Amino acid sequence: MVETLSCSKVIYAFSKDHAPVIQVKPGTTVEIETYDCFQNQVQTEDTKIEGIDWDAINPATGPIYIEGAMPGDMLKVTIEKLEIGTQGVMATGPDLGVMGHRLDELVSKIIPIQDGKAHFNEKLALPLNPMIGVIGVAPEAEAISCGTPGRHGGNMDTKLITEGATLYFPVFAEGALFALGDFHAAMGDGEIGVSGIEVPGKATVTFDVVKGDTVAHPLLVNEEGFTFLVSAKTLDEAVKTAVEETVDFLASRIDLSLAELTMLLSAVGQVQVSQVVDPLLTVRFFVPHEVLAAYDVKLLANE
Repeated sequence: MVETLSCSKVIYAFSKDHAPVIQVKPGTTVEIETYDCFQNQVQTEDTKIEGIDWDAINPATGPIYIEGAMPGDMLKVTIEKLEIGTQGVMATGPDLGVMGHRLDELVSKIIPIQDGKAHFNEKLALPLNPMIGVIGVAPEAEAISCGTPGRHGGNMDTKLITEGATLYFPVFAEGALFALGDFHAAMGDGEIGVSGIEVPGKATVTFDVVKGDTVAHPLLVNEEGFTFLVSAKTLDEAVKTAVEETVDFLASRIDLSLAELTMLLSAVGQVQVSQVVDPLLTVRFFVPHEVLAAYDVKLLANE
């Protein structure tokens, strides 16, 4: 049986103090409906973007309490299916994104989603990359806005967070208190204008709890490989942390010296930028599965 959760239950910050809206057992699959990042306030280009409620931005549906998830565990979230709406919206303007210093006014754009494409204008139809921008668990300390990423997840805006991917989050609060939102029909690495093609949608996810193993930052696994998602004040800091996290993770699993492991990752590891426009910047360091397969070891020993 699949549980359902409507987008009528949302949070604007991840917090251990939130009361859960539903409680599920490990192994449960849940269909989670979402608003777009503007809480569906922009439906036509006649809507004045500056007049919307800016306190209702990046709502995340939830939180969901997963039974048995305790601090020190990992919450495993498998994205079984993503469905998106038939219309997207983008916006940018002064002080937003990389080009905000050269923009004089807030501008929005409605983008129809038809025939498997995002129709940017009459000349250009873009391929879709449905993905989740905001996804995570309650943080360890004070509440963190849904617009900000961190060790708990949050607004990581990473295009690999899509159908078929599995994420592992460090659990900081009993029940994990999971939520998600901020879907995109398509988004480029960096999200340089501060929005992807923002859409409402529905995610079907399955929860599990992993005991006896943990990670310091969200870990994403897909068919090609695995990557830690690290957010920091600067790209330099985020890259350094993501690389060191990966080195330490692999050093405990394969028999290579630090120098050899460093050389290996210099040859096959990929530093990739997720987003450069949120209060913290997010990068990923991607490693193909072949590295672990060559040593006949599992990514996670307790699975």
